Amino acid sequence: MKSIILLISLLCLSSLSQAQKDYKVVFDLTSRDSVDHKNVIRWLNEITASEPNANLEVVLYGKSLDMVTKDKSVVSNAVQQLAAKPNVAFKVCAIAMKNNNVDKSQLIQGVQVVPDGIYEIIGKQKQGWGYIKASH
Repeated sequence: MKSIILLISLLCLSSLSQAQKDYKVVFDLTSRDSVDHKNVIRWLNEITASEPNANLEVVLYGKSLDMVTKDKSVVSNAVQQLAAKPNVAFKVCAIAMKNNNVDKSQLIQGVQVVPDGIYEIIGKQKQGWGYIKASH
């Protein structure tokens, strides 16, 4: 009986450990609203505080580019600090950059450019990442 309880306990711990390894979330941000930008930063900080190895990615497209544009962002320091972590990424859609006349040189250090933001999100979902639409 003791060995069965031990085996069940080990299986539970193993699955819990696996769940923590698989903490992967992609955030979809299209809003220009600085409240949404601050919320995303808060969520990233809360997650990385509780799960330091969580893989997190913010995909920005539509009108959300102000969040990662040097002279427009109200969260630029936080973006730069989070982007420096190996498991946190901010990725901007090249199509949205073109549509909003934003050049790569205007982006906060550490922000990456992807060809298509929507395709980036779909790719992450196919890889088993969780999905959060960032809005309020």
